[in-house]
Amino acid sequence: MKTRDVFAYSFSAIKLRKLRAGLTTLGVVIGIAAIVALLSITQGLQIAITRQLQTGFATDTLIVSTGGGFGGAFGQGALGGATSSGFTLVVNDTEIINNITDVDTSTAIIQRTGQIKSGTIVQDVTIVGVDFAEYQNIYSSTFVPENGGSIPSNPENDRVVIGSRINDPQENGTSLFTVNSTVDIIWLNATGFPIVRNETYIGNVTAILPEIGGFGVGGPSDYSIYIPISQAQSFFGTDECNVIVVKLTDDEEATIDSVSAATKETFKNQVSVTSAVAVLNTLSSVFSIIQLFLAGIAAISLLVAGIGIMNIMIVSLMERTREIGILKALGTKSRTVLLIFLNESAIIGLIGAVIGIATGWGLANVVALAFRGGGLFMGNQAVASAGMTITPVLTATVLLGALGFGVGVSVIFALYPAWRASKLKPVEALRYE
Repeated sequence: MKTRDVFAYSFSAIKLRKLRAGLTTLGVVIGIAAIVALLSITQGLQIAITRQLQTGFATDTLIVSTGGGFGGAFGQGALGGATSSGFTLVVNDTEIINNITDVDTSTAIIQRTGQIKSGTIVQDVTIVGVDFAEYQNIYSSTFVPENGGSIPSNPENDRVVIGSRINDPQENGTSLFTVNSTVDIIWLNATGFPIVRNETYIGNVTAILPEIGGFGVGGPSDYSIYIPISQAQSFFGTDECNVIVVKLTDDEEATIDSVSAATKETFKNQVSVTSAVAVLNTLSSVFSIIQLFLAGIAAISLLVAGIGIMNIMIVSLMERTREIGILKALGTKSRTVLLIFLNESAIIGLIGAVIGIATGWGLANVVALAFRGGGLFMGNQAVASAGMTITPVLTATVLLGALGFGVGVSVIFALYPAWRASKLKPVEALRYE
């Protein structure tokens, strides 16, 4: 029997048993759909988070902090970071860091949680004290004014720069603040009660930032307001800073490693030094593990479908014993019978995989829309607050892998029933009732 005839015979056998074949195919569809949906959503999430981090970071910068790295430092909010030995970074430590080879410049950041008030409008904000000139030098593409404002190099202590989402929290084009408008800045202490130093700190808006996106780790954020570092020292009554952002002469790995080592040595290993490149690499590794884990979970459902295929093929073998006997009596070789059964399972696996890929891709986009539009998941508020849109990504690797996995599992689990069918003796098969 020719290959074309074997395929045609297998396909006709499937058409003859539509309901059974359909239910068998459904198991493959569910498994493949789960794999494709999970992996494409995870891939899209990885790309979205990486893009946000690349916006918040600059690849030629380092974050120097105490208290367990930049995450610990920024997480301290009102208190700032400190090591277990009590070591803290202060604003003037930038002078020490600037003397390290391959360091272009550095700037200290004092960050606290507070509120901004204008008329009857009160918003929770992150108050960030920075040297405007140095900060703009480091983040020249994001710390820039919009709509006619300006960021002065030597600002007066009442100058305030406002993030995009503070100015337009609903993202509907409505501006709550204008350049040269005045605002009250309130600092909330650790217990949550408002403390207004000098009774009222009145700031004058000098610039409003364009929408940046990103998580603002070290870099500018849409959810922060910025005041001069000297005002922050006076307002918060401290010279301690959360982190120091260091701009390097280039973003080569050798430069990053040498400056990181020199910085740790300078501060006697009491600081943590984190590079944007290292964070992105770590993120990629974590997502690779997550993808593998999710694919393994989804594959379990496909293995269950494979067992179902084996059961169906064994039942089919019992029902078609006389048919197999007739084929063998007519001279059909055992190998041909084996190929007929394997072809049937391969066709089921191929159809199930194709439908599963389409279904999984559709489900992934539905989930992405739910995150984007809100209403179905509690986590969507966090996603929206980061200005992040998840777009599912179906890579060629996932596409071909899902296709091959669906067909492969179907064929593998059909091997035993097909082998049994090929070993049936014609006389015994013809006498089977």
